Amino acid sequence: MENSILQLFPSGSRALWQSVAKEQAGIQEIRLRTGKPVIIHRKGKELFLTDQGRLSGDPAEGHLATGRELSEMLEHICHYSPYAFEEELRQGFLTVAGGHRVGVAGQAVMEADGRVRTFKNISYLNIRVSHQVKGAADKVLSDMYREGGLRSALIISPPGCGKTTLLRDLIRQISDGNAYGPGMTVGVVDERSELAGSFQGKAQNDMGMRTDVLDGCPKEIGMLLLLRAMSPQVIAIDELGSEGELKALGQAAACGCRILATVHGEDRRDVERRFGLEAAFWERLFEVFFVLGKHFSALTCTDCT
Repeated sequence: MENSILQLFPSGSRALWQSVAKEQAGIQEIRLRTGKPVIIHRKGKELFLTDQGRLSGDPAEGHLATGRELSEMLEHICHYSPYAFEEELRQGFLTVAGGHRVGVAGQAVMEADGRVRTFKNISYLNIRVSHQVKGAADKVLSDMYREGGLRSALIISPPGCGKTTLLRDLIRQISDGNAYGPGMTVGVVDERSELAGSFQGKAQNDMGMRTDVLDGCPKEIGMLLLLRAMSPQVIAIDELGSEGELKALGQAAACGCRILATVHGEDRRDVERRFGLEAAFWERLFEVFFVLGKHFSALTCTDCT
């Protein structure tokens, strides 16, 4: 299987991970910590990988990850050329084939100016398993359009509730065209490689035929680059987080772009408090707001037009 998580592990250790790979469709994260049980987050529950390669609910049965295992795995992911991945590592994660993301932690090596140069003595790995759920946006597509025209939307939810999955499928369906509107040119700024899951510049997820992806670039800078270089009709970003990004979104809107964005929050009031901006500001940028509950179990839509 091309996107199997088995590819993340050296061939000599893959027998241990066979059962995990078979459950890949339901797995969100794999946590490896030196000297601690390997934890698998599957369908919202915590399981432990045993020495026999089974999944157990008992941490006492968990396989204890070793420093050697983590080192060998990281070397394998870096194709045994860690210096070639130094720029990615300084950001604290690597994106691999299949769109999976491997977060790292350990001892940070700092530059004189206070920036992280790289990591050494890496003792913690977090594998975030990439999932593309085609059709995830079906239930909201009708709210995205008015009289055939796409509306700007903000997706709000706490972490782990599916807002990135929803945004990814919205991008794909808007790009390709759908029952409510024709295909549009979409520019995606994928700062942390989570939307497109790009590997060596190529999107691993299906982002649609009219989508251009700027990978690994800060959102505030990337939005302006795409506006100048790619003439998008729609700008999309994940995890809006700063006033500079809001300003760049405003510039995109002033250029006639539709905007798709996600933001952490419990609801609109929570987002307004965190940014210190009133409802009227957000309603000038966005025409529709979606608030997600845990795993799409609760989805509310506020129409501002």
